[in-house]
Amino acid sequence: MCNALYDQQVPKLWADVGFLSMKPLSSWTQDLTARIQFLQNWIDHGTPTVFWISGFFFPQAFITGTLQNYARKYVIAVDRIEFEVKVMDHMSYTEVTEKPEDGCYIYGIYLEGARWDSKKHCITNPYPKELFSDLPMIHLQPIEDRQVPTEGIYNCPLYKVESRRGTLSTTGHSTNFVMYMELSSKEQEDIWIRAGVAAFLSLRY
Repeated sequence: MCNALYDQQVPKLWADVGFLSMKPLSSWTQDLTARIQFLQNWIDHGTPTVFWISGFFFPQAFITGTLQNYARKYVIAVDRIEFEVKVMDHMSYTEVTEKPEDGCYIYGIYLEGARWDSKKHCITNPYPKELFSDLPMIHLQPIEDRQVPTEGIYNCPLYKVESRRGTLSTTGHSTNFVMYMELSSKEQEDIWIRAGVAAFLSLRY
């Protein structure tokens, strides 16, 4: 542990029981503090109007829980519900004062290989020398018996960290992969697949 701290690395004893991260020790400590503060604010002030999804240890459980809440509210089988991803590029998450009627608002997602164009309301090529860009706040809107669009979207994979690899845990979920997000696109999906476009909850710095 002493050697790891000296080398600015997260000690293995901490990493084995902590959240998945590729950050060095200083950034990891700041991330840990921010996560604790997010949860403490939740405890002190009630359910947030917008959720910092990057702050969850197990975001897949939060996503499943959001679907279950909708299913219980409208007495619908949870298997019949899917999320529609609405990118709220007309406002910042700091401007939100009320929760959505259904679903949830989330923020804290980064895009690699593309960026979100707030004027065209779709993903587009990144700026020169730009590795990552912020994705605007998202509304995860549960829809019953939703018809999945076959055109005009890119099925973007969302991971916890940049490595894009993980193992299957005992819960049946990946330790890294979170979900697919349907992002609007004016280009063919194959272009973004070949570009390796993906979204992440945490970067390595």
